[in-house]
Amino acid sequence: MSRESILARFAAGWATQSPQETEAAGAALATVLPPDTVLALHGDLGAGKTTFVRGLARAWDETGPVTSPTFNYFLIYSGRRQLVHLDAYRLARPEDYGSLLIDEFLESPWCLAIEWPENLGNRLPDHAWHLFFSAPEETRRVLSLRMPG
Repeated sequence: MSRESILARFAAGWATQSPQETEAAGAALATVLPPDTVLALHGDLGAGKTTFVRGLARAWDETGPVTSPTFNYFLIYSGRRQLVHLDAYRLARPEDYGSLLIDEFLESPWCLAIEWPENLGNRLPDHAWHLFFSAPEETRRVLSLRMPG
């Protein structure tokens, strides 16, 4: 698929019917995501955010387990591209993001994928990409992308 067709599919709402398809959507976005990108992942619990991040990681040659960072705040995967997977669900205040020191160890090319980005308040950069997950049915997911600018 070309860059344009991948981005158009996400802009229109990429529908998936299984976790494997959600992971494949992540792998597709990984092929067009610019280096050093913040990707804000919006969606309810169980919407497929971690499954999607697993697709990003696999596309960048991460072979180890890719799991939710809920109890660690964040996990780092170092395939062909550094992927930092942050779960901001448990951050008490947006200011707590700074205490995680994530910006101190980002190594280009990186992607910072943030679950529950609304908990960061205005700490998200203007150039962040926003991916919205909805679950209209038990196994169906719709992923809609909003790019900066």
